[in-house]
Amino acid sequence: MNRISLAQIEQYAFEKKEFILAEDTLHQVSQSFAFLTNFSKDKIIYGINTGFGPMAQYRIETDQLNNLQYNLIRSHSSGVGKPLNEIYARSVMLARLNSFLQANSGVSTAVIKQLVAFLNNGVIPEIFEHGSVGASGDLVQLSHLGLNLIGEGYVYDQGVRRKTGEVLAEKGLKPLKMELRDGLGLINGTSCMTGMAAINLIYAKRLVQWAITASSMINEAIESFDDSFSKQLNAVKHHKGQQMVAQHMRDFVAGSGLIRNREELFRDDTAMQKTEFERKIQEYYSIRCVPQILGPVLDTLHYAQEVVENELNSTNDNPIVRPEDDNVFHGGNFHGDYISLEMDKVKLVLTKLTMLMERQLNFLMNSKLNGKFPPFLNAGTWGLNFGFQGVQFTATSTTAESQALSTSVYIHSIPNNNDNQDIVSMGTNSAVIAKQVLENAFQVMAIHMMAICQAIDLLHPEEKEKLSPNAKSVYAQIRRRAQFVKDDVPQFESIAAVFEYIKETPFNL
Repeated sequence: MNRISLAQIEQYAFEKKEFILAEDTLHQVSQSFAFLTNFSKDKIIYGINTGFGPMAQYRIETDQLNNLQYNLIRSHSSGVGKPLNEIYARSVMLARLNSFLQANSGVSTAVIKQLVAFLNNGVIPEIFEHGSVGASGDLVQLSHLGLNLIGEGYVYDQGVRRKTGEVLAEKGLKPLKMELRDGLGLINGTSCMTGMAAINLIYAKRLVQWAITASSMINEAIESFDDSFSKQLNAVKHHKGQQMVAQHMRDFVAGSGLIRNREELFRDDTAMQKTEFERKIQEYYSIRCVPQILGPVLDTLHYAQEVVENELNSTNDNPIVRPEDDNVFHGGNFHGDYISLEMDKVKLVLTKLTMLMERQLNFLMNSKLNGKFPPFLNAGTWGLNFGFQGVQFTATSTTAESQALSTSVYIHSIPNNNDNQDIVSMGTNSAVIAKQVLENAFQVMAIHMMAICQAIDLLHPEEKEKLSPNAKSVYAQIRRRAQFVKDDVPQFESIAAVFEYIKETPFNL
């Protein structure tokens, strides 16, 4: 069977790698279609010679079977809201394509070839965020995809919204001529929520790397002790994510002359004579508990990746065509609960990550907490200048929005479709809201990284020189996009530049 990974989704969706079909895979799809064509001649098969949903009790005459598929696509192209951007839309196409390549859907090879043509020719379908309840699959969003494949509606070409027919004609492509159950096959699946979930996870993994980076750099800037992310301390708590975060932090700060070794305090006879210590013996939780807070985030993303990759490589429509069993099976593989639940979980952990970054930012803003930097990292004249005071408001309010968005979508089923769909997944809603929480997290991260670099610039020159090579490298990258703040100048363009950099640049520790 054809398999695709998150790494391959990144290649095809972000890097626009050419998608090349394997001939044997196309042959299997053709066999599935041929079997269904023959099998359905003298049988009642849902969606081939019946209506859909509550209308399934009505048989469709033979001369209307093709019209049935077109009517389904056109009637369900009712999405609203923002259209998915190119990266998300490409991922949705990839998810639908790979589901068909399992050769269990009975679609024609023409559907496969049209999807590949869209991908390789940069034709981006207009798919709206809102419309799916995620139970008979993503009917509305995938109908918009289907509408574009048959040459109708609007697509995006080089970022410009244009009529599909015009774009296809310019690129030498013909509208898809649907057969048998092609229309139902296109829309009856979880590919919108799954395609979105895949992109969410790719971005989320980048975000965790930045959170580890920020946490490591703040540990350096305040000269914290090293044992909170030591191998020995984290080894006695048996969670892979926690141990991985701690390892990444150790790797990041390697070569730093600012991180303190706890053994030095143990050997400090002067400190033993004091009744009150000038510096904290242990850091605040947002500094000291990073492995314990980001560990569950990482573990959640790893499990979510497993679920999403399973869904990407599954047949998730209805009915399922199995030539090897000489049968067609009716059921509910289009139900999106797996993706809905994982996107809810991802949304929760991304909000917690955002909260951690906001608390670290607050630590830097509050001179009474950090005991090292001026209020709001203000390098100007106190009272006259404001430093990062205004910038912090944005981070705090954005974090609050993510907290409000973090209620569960998975449990918010609403019966519809004449109660035929009496319990639904809302999986695409879950993926859409997770996407917004992710966007918020990157915005807060951008502000936090700017603040960390501001704090670094406020260090004594000899301290700054002691930064780890990794910290110096990241500092240089941020400084190319956001300058040291002394005089009060608008920061919105700098925030946007840093946001774009940290979100769209692949980053591996």
